[in-house]
Amino acid sequence: MTAPATADALGSRPETLAAGRILDRARDLVAPALTDAVATLHPWIAEMAAYALGHGGTDTGGRGTEADSRGGKGVRQALALLGAELAGAPADSGVPAAVAVELVHTFSLVHDDIMDGDALRRGRPALWKAYGTGPAVLAGDALLALAVGTLGAAPEAARRLSAALDDLVRGQADDLLLARRPWTGPEAVTAGEYETMAERKTGTLLGCALALGAQLGGADERIVAALDRAGRHLGVAFQIVDDLLGIWGDPEVTGKPVHGDLREGKKTLPVLAALDGPYGPELAQLLGARDTAERAADLVARAGGRAAALREARRHLAAAYALLDSVPCSPHAAGELRSLLSALTRRTV
Repeated sequence: MTAPATADALGSRPETLAAGRILDRARDLVAPALTDAVATLHPWIAEMAAYALGHGGTDTGGRGTEADSRGGKGVRQALALLGAELAGAPADSGVPAAVAVELVHTFSLVHDDIMDGDALRRGRPALWKAYGTGPAVLAGDALLALAVGTLGAAPEAARRLSAALDDLVRGQADDLLLARRPWTGPEAVTAGEYETMAERKTGTLLGCALALGAQLGGADERIVAALDRAGRHLGVAFQIVDDLLGIWGDPEVTGKPVHGDLREGKKTLPVLAALDGPYGPELAQLLGARDTAERAADLVARAGGRAAALREARRHLAAAYALLDSVPCSPHAAGELRSLLSALTRRTV
């Protein structure tokens, strides 16, 4: 028997609607600049970049696809625009930052799918499946170069993006290395190592988005640094929620099979927390076995892994809020950011 969904997982309806409005506004503001940037690439690479961004292209059979013309959720775009508004500047002053972080995020997804062998992205063939591994690597490289070039007129912002890229790559390396380590014994992965990886892999770019927007909006370094740290905390919370969804999420909502992360043997926080409990040895024997995933999910929940992960996600979200409260910023933009953060970390679990 698996753990039931939390009653408040989706958040309140007004909160969800507010987040949707914020994301829609960001996509509408950023889409023209993003399209213009991609259009500067080699035509074939531009086609692949547009496909990776969710703007069309071809599937594995050469047929046109019906992906959302505005691409994915656009969380990082929205954070960049809100960062500018937190500094008291118009949202459009953060558009270059939004374009840069969206290009970096897409680059990371393209390479992630290749490294993980994931065949689907946003409900259709991943770029490497649609165009081939070599072309997908090339398109990812082009997206990264284009992202850095987008901030060429703002050297300090470009340096911040480069530092974030270094951290992002470190997080990707950590993720690959942690996957190879055993569940138990002296080489077992610790919760602290997991959270460091999550901050680098997910939190770095969220923090960079907020910080870059604020920097381009004219904020001083104290505000920029606080927003960077807030985004990093958000990233850890966001990753933990993804972990929970990977075990107990509704497949109709997540697009992933139930208990999928357990079958793949992923090192996620609910499992790592549960392994420290009395069911640890039994759980370690079940992990990764396709026909025992439901029993493993039940053990994780009974051992307190699910509850511990939820507590940790809430702790990181509270830390993000505290950092936001610690610096002077636009009250309206701060309220918008709170609505977005709350909705993002209270998805279906």
